[in-house]
Amino acid sequence: MLADPSQKYRPIAQVDLADRQWPSRTLTKAPIWLSTDLRDGNQALFEPMNRERKLRLFHELVRIGFKEIEIGFPAASRTDFEIVRHLIDADKIPEDVTPMVMTQLRDDLITETVRSVAGARRVIVHFYNAIAPAWREIVFGMSVPQIIDMVECHVALFKRLTAAHPETDWVLQYSPETFCMAEQDVSLAVCNAAIRAWDAGPQRPMIINLPTTVEVATPNVFADQVEWMDRRLERREHIVLSVHPHNDRGTGVACAEQAMLAGAQRVEGCLFGNGERSGNVDVVTLALNLYTQGIAPELDFSDIAAVARVAEECTSLPIHPRHPYVGDLVFTAFSGSHQDAIAKGFAAQKADTPWRVPYLPIDPKDLGRTYDSIVRVNSQSGKGGIAFLLQRDHGITMPRRMQVEFSAIVQVLADASEAELTSEQIWHLFDRTYLAPIREQSSFIYRSHRLFGHADGQGIALELADADDNVKTIEGSGNGPLAATVEALGLPLRIDSYEERSLGAGSNAAALAIVEAAVPGVPGSRFGVGQHSNIATASILAVLSAAARFSAEVNLWH
Repeated sequence: MLADPSQKYRPIAQVDLADRQWPSRTLTKAPIWLSTDLRDGNQALFEPMNRERKLRLFHELVRIGFKEIEIGFPAASRTDFEIVRHLIDADKIPEDVTPMVMTQLRDDLITETVRSVAGARRVIVHFYNAIAPAWREIVFGMSVPQIIDMVECHVALFKRLTAAHPETDWVLQYSPETFCMAEQDVSLAVCNAAIRAWDAGPQRPMIINLPTTVEVATPNVFADQVEWMDRRLERREHIVLSVHPHNDRGTGVACAEQAMLAGAQRVEGCLFGNGERSGNVDVVTLALNLYTQGIAPELDFSDIAAVARVAEECTSLPIHPRHPYVGDLVFTAFSGSHQDAIAKGFAAQKADTPWRVPYLPIDPKDLGRTYDSIVRVNSQSGKGGIAFLLQRDHGITMPRRMQVEFSAIVQVLADASEAELTSEQIWHLFDRTYLAPIREQSSFIYRSHRLFGHADGQGIALELADADDNVKTIEGSGNGPLAATVEALGLPLRIDSYEERSLGAGSNAAALAIVEAAVPGVPGSRFGVGQHSNIATASILAVLSAAARFSAEVNLWH
């Protein structure tokens, strides 16, 4: 049994914010994005990226459209230092992209960090230190005044060091690590101390970054914490308020979305949620969530599969097949009711109108995905999905009752195989069920026919062969080719409905005829299908198909 949680765990303190405004706000634009794939994401890997993979991922992040990219911890990693210098010295950082580097509050690390990025056009230097009670008391043994003094001293050092490099536009970012578990007044005091020490102003930009270092509360609590800080930070007009959500509770995306409502202007995260423990906020999911609400995300995920391949190859982390937007199966429906709704949605969707396809919150084509895998058939599937695949891949639109009939036939195969059926397998089953009987399996193998005038309206001379290739000619008449064919067969066959389709366009398009037939005394009806370039021939073949199917089940020759 699990331990008694009321005795072992304590909920995070709620924020005293009775007049909170964020719940009534609506998101209207994308945040400033900061990719931390090369730093936070990299340190979370079992095998960190080497120089080649890091540089490849950096260029992919630039291509996607990130304008701020955290490129490493150069004072703590020789590889990071060399990559940072390479990007700066070789002029590999586009003018509209700002790199960020991280450092702890130590004199030697700050000095080395400044050395690593000196000469860049513009750079963000990221300071951080933990401020929550457990860290203050257990890890560092420091008081709040001591922490504030440490922040002030190290920001002052950074200010002196950067003054020697006026060729670089320096931006300070300060993160009160463990912010989400710290007392609000402590967070505010430490952040304001950093703001004053840096002397943030119009010519001295600064970022205050509030992390959920470890998720410990519901997203609404984090939003309250962010709004509380947003109202009280000094020199707020000169501060970019940023958030860095993690995903320990599985709510990193929700935390980011609600933090943006609460005043956050910037979001730090990783592609596909890579990061320590349960990961950082998933930037792809967050950006595409905005997209589905009509908000331009300012990041290019129009070929999401290509982005995924680069990320997987650089990090050696596979993307889950059900990962939002990018997983191999996220646009795939096996459920029969889902398939039916999706098929109807595609039929109703008009070009240049708002997207309204059931079960698909985004048009897969916007992400460079095709419609090929949207409907796939297994033992959980229904008639809608089967009909959709036949229509999409072979141009065959089945009447509703025929969908019911054929889905039962497919279901038998799906149950027996205990696996997914491909579109090609479904087509072969359709062909074997409706078309093959008049080619190779029955006494109704079609050879030729001749239509002629008759007192009844239409006469037919029909040449058939049996399975042993014995050929015979039979004749009949009626008010049309279908009735004449039934009369020639001499069977108690009744045609209840007839539909014809064109498979394709142009004068060479094949015709498809579908009949629904019944036999007195035999429960239910059976469908027959004929395919030919001539519609009259296709209709004759459809009658033969239905007769062959009945004959395979019951003896029609009395």
